Amino acid sequence: MRNILVTNALPYANGPIHMGHLLGYIQADIWVRAMRAMGHDVTYVCADDAHGTAIMLRAEANGISPEAQIANVQKEHIRDFDGFGVHFDHYDSTNSEENKNRSSEIYIKNREAGNIAVRPVKQLFDPEKGMFLSDRFIKGTCPKCKAEDQYGDSCEVCGATYNATELLNPKSTLSGAAPVEKSSDHYFFKLPNFAEYLQKWTRDQGRLPVSIANKLDEWFEAGLNDWDISRDAPYFGFEIPDAPNKYFYVWVDAPIGYMSSFENYIKTKRPELNFNDYWKKDSENEVYHFIGKDIVYFHALFWPAMLEGANYRTPSGLFVNGFLTVNGQKMSKSRGTFIKAETYLEHLNPEYLRYYFASKLSDKVEDSDLNLDDFVQKVNSDLVGKVVNIASRCAKFINTKFDNKLSTTCAEPELVQSFIDAGSSIAAQYEAREFSAAIREIMALADKANQYIDEKKPWALAKQEGQEQQVHDVCSVGINLFRQLAVYLAPVLPTLAQQVQAFLQLESFNFESRKDILVGHEIALFQPLMQRVDPKAVAAMVDASKDSLAAPAEAPKAEKKKEKAKEKKAEPKVGEAESITIDDFVKVDLRVAEVVEAATVEGSDKLLQLTLNVGEAEPRNVFSGIREFYQPEDLKGKLVVMVANLAPRKMRFGISNGMVLAAGNGEGVWVISPESGAKPGDKVS
Repeated sequence: MRNILVTNALPYANGPIHMGHLLGYIQADIWVRAMRAMGHDVTYVCADDAHGTAIMLRAEANGISPEAQIANVQKEHIRDFDGFGVHFDHYDSTNSEENKNRSSEIYIKNREAGNIAVRPVKQLFDPEKGMFLSDRFIKGTCPKCKAEDQYGDSCEVCGATYNATELLNPKSTLSGAAPVEKSSDHYFFKLPNFAEYLQKWTRDQGRLPVSIANKLDEWFEAGLNDWDISRDAPYFGFEIPDAPNKYFYVWVDAPIGYMSSFENYIKTKRPELNFNDYWKKDSENEVYHFIGKDIVYFHALFWPAMLEGANYRTPSGLFVNGFLTVNGQKMSKSRGTFIKAETYLEHLNPEYLRYYFASKLSDKVEDSDLNLDDFVQKVNSDLVGKVVNIASRCAKFINTKFDNKLSTTCAEPELVQSFIDAGSSIAAQYEAREFSAAIREIMALADKANQYIDEKKPWALAKQEGQEQQVHDVCSVGINLFRQLAVYLAPVLPTLAQQVQAFLQLESFNFESRKDILVGHEIALFQPLMQRVDPKAVAAMVDASKDSLAAPAEAPKAEKKKEKAKEKKAEPKVGEAESITIDDFVKVDLRVAEVVEAATVEGSDKLLQLTLNVGEAEPRNVFSGIREFYQPEDLKGKLVVMVANLAPRKMRFGISNGMVLAAGNGEGVWVISPESGAKPGDKVS
């Protein structure tokens, strides 16, 4: 028996669970159930990622405290996971006392080991508000053209960019006070200290998918940089020890939430377990993280380096899944394919989706597609038409003609044994996360079982004199074959497995139990196990997922005429665009930016609010109209290209200080990313 700790990527506590999230959670839950069915002791924990600017902004927009915000969302997340049979042993929050203590401990150990650097950064400070000001909270006179009332990073009049400290006659937009220049310390984790260690760690056999290890080589070739792990107040998170008003960046304490959730599980539910038995340096127990490919570099670089620096063990492996598309495209609210977990559960059986995902998943880091037509066909054909059909064809004879008891002998021992023997390779495929291969083998067995029943035709035999024993034998074999299939599908279809276990009146349903052939065994009355997917229910789910955009209020006719005339005048001819000179073009300052935070915008169906690191003292706030094609988790940590000297634009949601570049073809939009090795602040030419 192996002792295994499994975690999933922590869902962010500012929005609902949707189909894209569920891919990784269902994958992990299937693996956990399979490993338990093989007799291993597996602990499965998770938590809500509860810190950061996005949480603070969402709570403020909702008129509640951040604590209330994360508590409300956590209830919804647990409800949705339970609905899909994703059953964690413990579900926590990163905003816990245990996580605070563990984060402080890991930070202090790294500090004592010389892995933390502190560097001052000059910023403007509001003496009345008592806080450092980001660029959007400062206005003054442009140092270049002397235009007044300009923001702290760029001039709307001449297009010049500058540091806020260069503004003439600066004023705080929060208090009107003249800000003073102050130095603010930023705290950095010395990632280059671990370059050699990480290069070896990422290449350890089985630690990472080979494709991921190859991708990480680009980071090593470019050279690792110090990692800014601090944020100035106001910020919702944990204060850095001995650094008042300095907070851990969310990606510091988020992965430590794996440890603190496990710690809370031990305290509240399994005191016989020992934390250090899993997390001490020389632990022989196993720890695995199931994550999406968008957060690999946090888990494969920063996380193992922090653990190594604090003298803790590192993960045994990272299991990485790709993104989910629906009908071959990014999930879209306008098309109704951005489907929330809650919406799905209102219309369809969650086990349909678990099965469909399993039929697609392997150990490769590949994107998966939820094709809704294929989804209907596969579930109806495989689960209803093949698997459940075996029981419904055989059970009625056992129930009505043989007093609910199976035959006292097995009429086809070799056939049944072949199904039992197949369990070894199916178990190996589950362990290797080759779920699609396991499903293919299980369905091949289902075909074999149905072929046997079709050849024997018990319904025809039942009409013949003196064939009662043969009917009894054939149907008993069929029930035994069905039992094997249900055992093999149990990690994927736990609810169906419970129903089958009750129907067959069996005490155990693990992989080892399949070896006992059922003879002379009493079964319960058969009840329908699974209904066919109704395409109308799928269509209703899609319809319920579409945004209902309210029509804008009618403008006065005169105003509408003016607007129409303006549009007509400004509209270029087809195939034409307004020409600019090279002098116009060279004014555009294109920079590499890292998406530090991403959040949906309350009251807008099109905008995402992005916090961008452009290599400056203060991050930029940018609103981007790409919400139909991207979700916050798609962008967080991603490198993008932005127009850095675009004049700030006032919007009803706030100030947008730049523009993220994207390309589209009328059917989709793709954010433009720089070549690998680029760093925030690099100029794009």
